[in-house]
Order: sequence, then C-alpha cells, then structure tokens
Amino acid sequence: MSEDTDRHAMKMAKKKAARDKIMATKTDKKGLIIVHTGKGKGKSSAAFGMIFRCIAHDMKCAVVQFIKGGMSTGERDLILGKFSETCAFHTMGEGFTWETQDKSRDTEMAQAAWEKAKELIRDPANTMVLLDEINIALRYDYVDINDVVTFLVEEKPEMTHVVLTGRNAKDDLIEIADLVTEMELVKHPFRSGVKAQIGVEF
Repeated sequence: MSEDTDRHAMKMAKKKAARDKIMATKTDKKGLIIVHTGKGKGKSSAAFGMIFRCIAHDMKCAVVQFIKGGMSTGERDLILGKFSETCAFHTMGEGFTWETQDKSRDTEMAQAAWEKAKELIRDPANTMVLLDEINIALRYDYVDINDVVTFLVEEKPEMTHVVLTGRNAKDDLIEIADLVTEMELVKHPFRSGVKAQIGVEF
C-alpha cells in the first residue's frame, strides 16, 4: 500500500469507529411523524418513495390524497394496479383549490379525507400512512390544525409512521413532528415555460 492509501484507510477506520459509537446509542424505535414541506419539488415524490419501501418489505400502508383529483398519476396507477392488497389508496380531493373554486365543497372533501386518514392511522395493521397535500388543506383551514395535532399526539399508534406533505406546513405541526424536511426551490423548469411532465411530476 502507498502512504496515501494507508493514510486514507486509517482516516476511514477512525470515522467508522466514531460512527459505530454513535450508532450504539441509537436503540429506540417509534412511529414517526414526518413532514415534507417547502416550495421545492419532491415532497410527495419522497413520501411515495417511503410508501414503496413499505410495499417492498410487504408492510401494510395507506395513502390519502387531500387535494389531487381525478388526474391519473404513476404512483396511484401502479399501487392500485399491482399493490392494492398491501397499500390502500384513497384520492379524496377533486383538484387544486384554484381549479374547484368552491370552498364549501373543498372543505367537505377535506373533512372526509381527514376522517378516512384517522381511520387508517388508527388501524395498527398499517405501518405507514401518507397524508398527501394535507398541508394545503390545513393552510386554507379546510381541516382544523388543532384537531390534527391533538389526534397525532394522543391517538396515533406508537409504531405507526405518518407522513404529511405540502407547502406551508403549520408551525404547530412542525413542533410535534419527529422529522421535518423543507424542500428548497433553487431552479424549476416551469419558470422557463416547461409544463409538468409525465414521469417527472406525475
């Protein structure tokens, strides 16, 4: 071995020892409250990545879509077509709020989605429940943030993971969450006149 290779091996061995020491202290397991928010793309995509991990491990899971309506998406089509026994999928919204332009109807649909979400979260068979775009429903007060926070703190089963996506996550939700990721927008093709594309956005 060269001197450079020896130096690198020693450096990595020290890193591994330090990492192993840290990992030895991490023994707890719990169901996490996970929030994906921010203006950047990838909030739902990352959440569906976790859902597909659950499916790959044959772990029961569920999705409730609060806003996205009847438009076909790759995730929904794949889950309903191939994995519906492992993952329950409920599209409860009728489209983005600027499309429906009917607050009372949007509120009614969001309330129904929240009731379905609570039912799925309460079921201990579900390892993970994704509440896709719930932050939008919370932002417009279609669903009461206090109800969501109280339910997650007091009624969520201990080992169930709940993932909540959408821009503008409320501070009260961020406060009780175990993991919060804010997607930062650096550059987006939409600003250059490129529309949402199949395989990238849906």
